[in-house]
Amino acid sequence: MRMGMFTALAIGIHNFPEGLATFTAALSDAELGMAIAIAIAIHNIPEGIAVSVPVYYATGSRRKAFILSFLSGMSEPIGALIGYSVLMPFMSEQLFGILFAGVAGIMVFISLDELLPAAREYGEHHLSIYGLLAGMVVMAFSLLIL
Repeated sequence: MRMGMFTALAIGIHNFPEGLATFTAALSDAELGMAIAIAIAIHNIPEGIAVSVPVYYATGSRRKAFILSFLSGMSEPIGALIGYSVLMPFMSEQLFGILFAGVAGIMVFISLDELLPAAREYGEHHLSIYGLLAGMVVMAFSLLIL
């Protein structure tokens, strides 16, 4: 249960800037915003599984697993709404670049500092690193083809 809660929190923190990134990309270029939204939607599937499976096995409750997974995902549209309300008057090319760099840094930090050490503690950490790299390749490739 602890691992599921921690994963939900980490993914919620990770999803907040994703919503902001999708929003700012869509403001800049609708096609880019759509490509990023699709790529993020694809990778949200394993995120939801990563939250719900530990919670389900700890509690036996599909409802609790679904609720935690849903709540961690809801931080994405909240990030977009806050981005719209706060940053819209200041939006520029420079701010756009700063936001994307910040979002990328947050995502990499959470992966390297929080999730990979937890994977090392609980099992095959090499598989987690391979998964991290494969995820980066899939995201990059999906952005190229979309």
